[in-house]
Amino acid sequence: MKLVTSMILAAFAAAPVCADEVNIRRDIASVTVQTETGPVDIKRIQDTENQITGEWAKTSRSCPNFCIQPMSPAPGVTTIGELEMLDLLQDPDAVVIDSRVAKWYTSGAIPGAVNIPYTEAADRLDELGCEIDFDGFDCSEAKVVALYCNGNWCGQSPTAIRRMIEAGYPAEKINYYRGGMQAWRVLGLTVVK
Repeated sequence: MKLVTSMILAAFAAAPVCADEVNIRRDIASVTVQTETGPVDIKRIQDTENQITGEWAKTSRSCPNFCIQPMSPAPGVTTIGELEMLDLLQDPDAVVIDSRVAKWYTSGAIPGAVNIPYTEAADRLDELGCEIDFDGFDCSEAKVVALYCNGNWCGQSPTAIRRMIEAGYPAEKINYYRGGMQAWRVLGLTVVK
């Protein structure tokens, strides 16, 4: 019995110790992203008793307007999760877009995201590497983007994505974070106002 206890204690002593108990991944406690106001550390809420409340805890919303969205809003668009979103937030050549209206954006957003409301997305492609020409937009040098909104029941980012594609943005350069703010908050990830 002493040998087994000694082996267990030795295994714990050799295991790497993380300062945070609730990590993003086993080997990643936080990710630092650059924002307009400086660097922000994205990590998970450390309170293991924390529960989501209020608007984000709702499971049922009337449809329309809040209908469940498809996994992919358009052919050629890549649907991503939180780890891919974190990678894009750290990529200086990628743009993460919060496609919600300003009221939602100012109530809390993913750090490093820029607000381009879904109603304006197709008109602001020049901010994403497209050039304005006589026929509309030339998006041959378009940046990789990721769009999100409130979650699986929110149609703002799918609408923005379809409008961007119609305006000439290449679908293969668009990522869709379908889980949006609801999934981000459910996982206890950092939100900025």
